[in-house]
Amino acid sequence: MAGVSSESLKAALAEVEPKLPTAPLSLANELFGILEALDGSAGLRRALTDPSRSAEEKSGLIRGLLAGKVSADAEQIVSSLAASRWADSRDIGDALETIAATVAIAVAESKGAAAGRGASGLEALENDLFAFNTVVEGSHELQRALVEPAAAPQQKADLARKLVPGASEEAQLLIRQAVVAPRGVKPAKLVERFAELAAKRQERWIATVEVTRPLTEEQQARLQAGLNALYGRELKVNTVVDPELIGGIRVKVGDEVVDASVLTKLGELRRKLAG
Repeated sequence: MAGVSSESLKAALAEVEPKLPTAPLSLANELFGILEALDGSAGLRRALTDPSRSAEEKSGLIRGLLAGKVSADAEQIVSSLAASRWADSRDIGDALETIAATVAIAVAESKGAAAGRGASGLEALENDLFAFNTVVEGSHELQRALVEPAAAPQQKADLARKLVPGASEEAQLLIRQAVVAPRGVKPAKLVERFAELAAKRQERWIATVEVTRPLTEEQQARLQAGLNALYGRELKVNTVVDPELIGGIRVKVGDEVVDASVLTKLGELRRKLAG
């Protein structure tokens, strides 16, 4: 996905982000269900990606189809996608798949955070997904069974569940989606993509901090406390020494880079480090 579709997906993810800390797994399930309906109707996909239709018209079409059948959040997410611009009719489905998976991943993240274990929920999810792929990749028989055209979707889902019986609800949902609706790719490949989304989200819990000189244990503790307060979560802090760094300190958390030489956001933290 590139160009206008990529920008539309980026905007959709930013819009969904505030909902994620409290999103239930049922929301991801609903979105995957809507994706199934969307994939099953080429006419609907064309209507929702027709550049000659207004955003209001496309959004209204989705609201008319979904009203009273799904949660308000699911309706809002999909109607917002419909109002966006897409370069190809398949792109809106790809975007919905990404958002549905992101919701499931965020549920796992929230469980770990609620338990006070930071990104442990994401790590457990990744491990479950990797465990499934390890089993599948080690058996040609399983690979064939999961793509067998004559097998019913529920049969494939039941088989997949038996392969990782101890997996979390979030992992089971993502694995089920991959084997029931791989959307033109091998199930293991889609599971791998879901794992990559989880890994990307886990980066939000890792702070890479560049400083001009090694920190003392006291400074390291102040740094940890300052960053935890700044980002509102328990971060894993990796410190890198770069004597040529301009500005004294630079912090990267996920995709966000904060350079204290030009932003005042870390001013108080720098004063604490100076101690």
